[in-house]
Amino acid sequence: MTKIVNHWIGGKSVEGTSGTFGPVTDPATGAVTTKVAFASVDEVDAAVATAKDAYLSWGQSSLAKRTEILFRFRALLDANRDAIAELITAEHGKVHSDALGEVARGLEIVDLACGINVQLKGELSTQVASRVDVSSIRQPLGVVAGITPFNFPAMVPMWMFPIAIACGNTFVLKPSEKDPSASVKIAELLAEAGLPDGVFNVVHGDKVAVDRLLEHPDVKAVSFVGSTPIARYIHTTASANGKRVQALGGAKNHMLVLPDADLDAAADAAVSAAYGSAGERCMAISAVVAVGAIGDELVAKIRERAEKIKIGPGNDPTSEMGPLITAVHRDKVASYVAGAAAEGSEVVLDGTGYTVEGFEDGHWIGISLLDRVPTTAKAYTDEIFGPVLCVLRVDTYEEGVALINASPFGNGTAIFTRDGGAARRFQLEIEAGMVGVNVPIPVPVGYHSFGGWKDSLFGDHHIYGNDGTHFYTRGKVVTTRWPDPADAPAGVDLGFPRNH
Repeated sequence: MTKIVNHWIGGKSVEGTSGTFGPVTDPATGAVTTKVAFASVDEVDAAVATAKDAYLSWGQSSLAKRTEILFRFRALLDANRDAIAELITAEHGKVHSDALGEVARGLEIVDLACGINVQLKGELSTQVASRVDVSSIRQPLGVVAGITPFNFPAMVPMWMFPIAIACGNTFVLKPSEKDPSASVKIAELLAEAGLPDGVFNVVHGDKVAVDRLLEHPDVKAVSFVGSTPIARYIHTTASANGKRVQALGGAKNHMLVLPDADLDAAADAAVSAAYGSAGERCMAISAVVAVGAIGDELVAKIRERAEKIKIGPGNDPTSEMGPLITAVHRDKVASYVAGAAAEGSEVVLDGTGYTVEGFEDGHWIGISLLDRVPTTAKAYTDEIFGPVLCVLRVDTYEEGVALINASPFGNGTAIFTRDGGAARRFQLEIEAGMVGVNVPIPVPVGYHSFGGWKDSLFGDHHIYGNDGTHFYTRGKVVTTRWPDPADAPAGVDLGFPRNH
């Protein structure tokens, strides 16, 4: 019997009424294992109305109450790591260790939310004029929404809702319809932790649900992570409807390798960052820029390591890389490799014909490595979102930086070198929001914000960290003057007794 994933509204599972369902497949077998209910406009409205009602009390609740619930949620999340990871592997396909890592990174943001009282402290200036004080405070927005991608079905929602609800907002999540079960499990754990009904809601669906959230007058802010075209659409549409928006888009992350770098360490890093989670992550390294004469040796070392990666079902403990999310996406990724030679690239490894014995119908693709890739090739200009690594050659550091800065994307980038001066210069000159020095995937820890530049981010706020707190709150300034007790008329004194 096919499993059905329903919405979560008002603290309980709610069956879909639209009559429309989407298929959820096991990427390792290609079989449809689950159906997910797609929300109608009316169902989205019901979730928003529930969240709005819950905000009346949650928005006025004490910080102590909110953080107490979040601490309980954190304990439950920690205890259920394996269960959540199993759901991720079953629907996304990534190996279990990757899925566990995703939950661990989400836990970092829950940790931050548990200590949100520090970020929510206001400011006070006394005696700015005679008997006048000025204070600045931050207050929640109301109902906020999150629209999240398939590649991190637990982590990316946890980049959003823990901070949002810790700040006093209520939340409506629209997760990816390709792997929806992790979000419902998280909702169940929040309820078990004592979160009041309606503070966290989940509606599944497609463009119908997304568009309604973007235009709904009671949704005050929208957070999004996904591709650049959709991020641009989310930002434009939600902004036109008067909402605050943070929309994180796609990436083409570069790794600049200087001639003095430790090439073994650089090759290890390139393989891990390019092929981990089958390349389905916005912080994957998809372009290595080799400077000078090291290119041939670096490519040989990358190839040697890449050929040893074991590909198989995500629930096989020996697998290091799993399948891609869908057959359609697998075919799209393969098309970049198939057309690479005609565009001038040297195909060092071609993984397009890969399959796994006993799982022939799975969404498999092997490791691909392209060398001497022209900057005009589609494999370079497009975000592939799969296990394809491009190597480009330049003669100098300056050429490498110019090449990277010419990209329309500016999510993350890295430099590998032993030269501290070159690394410092790179940090200042490179046009990207996140920079790694001998670190291939520079995803910040929870108390620093995550976000890119250029076409990798639409909106003024990065996600989580201090930016997350500011995004989910709005500032208010209060100017106060109180009469001094000495000003009271003779015979009436409501001040404190005087001792002198």
